Amino acid sequence: MTVGEIGASIGPDDDEPHQLGLNNRLNWLRAAVLGANDGIVSTAGIVIGAVGATSDRSAIVIAGVAGLAAGAMSMGAGEYVSVSTQRDSELALLAKERRELRDEPDEELAELAGIYVDKGLDEELALEVAVALTERDALGAHAEAELHIDPDDISNPLNAAAASTISFTIGALLPLLTMTLASPEIRLWLTVVSVVIALAITGWTSARFGYSSPRRAVLRNVLGGLFAMAVTYAIGSALGTQVG
Repeated sequence: MTVGEIGASIGPDDDEPHQLGLNNRLNWLRAAVLGANDGIVSTAGIVIGAVGATSDRSAIVIAGVAGLAAGAMSMGAGEYVSVSTQRDSELALLAKERRELRDEPDEELAELAGIYVDKGLDEELALEVAVALTERDALGAHAEAELHIDPDDISNPLNAAAASTISFTIGALLPLLTMTLASPEIRLWLTVVSVVIALAITGWTSARFGYSSPRRAVLRNVLGGLFAMAVTYAIGSALGTQVG
């Protein structure tokens, strides 16, 4: 069976992750999931803490909106700085690899062949593979084997920042709207329930796209959110009683 026949037998629905485009996909996915989780948990903590301190709907809304705005800006700026640093490192490593390929081609070829020998190929076959890959795309071959970087898939800080900011805002709107629009009698428990459901969904989604265990991700998200809400409610109740 040829390589083409093997690929055809697998088909387009194969669910295994592949390297092409994976770096940016994981970056924006990580930023989006982290942003949504942070938006849900932090804003729920703020509004539930406010409810513990006061029954004034205006104060609760102001606290929630301020937390949403500050959190969204903070998440976006943080992601931009973080991914920009990663991008700068990747570009610097690629520039170094280009110089080495230009100035020391024989040493780089030997180094690439050595990598494939370490992976289990015999020396003759490893050298043939290294030569073929170098002739086709020297930088791509060396970047993938040595640096685990795809030169065509460099991290994009703008994508990560936008994903983080938008997902934080969307996540934060859920507890904010639930807490402010529901009647005083049910708003606390309705917010807790809606937050638990939302965290379960984001946990499952992150696990699904990240090829990890959904059960662990959901449990981790939900327990973390419940703990955060319990702590902030207790703090708000204590401060509200003392200040009042």
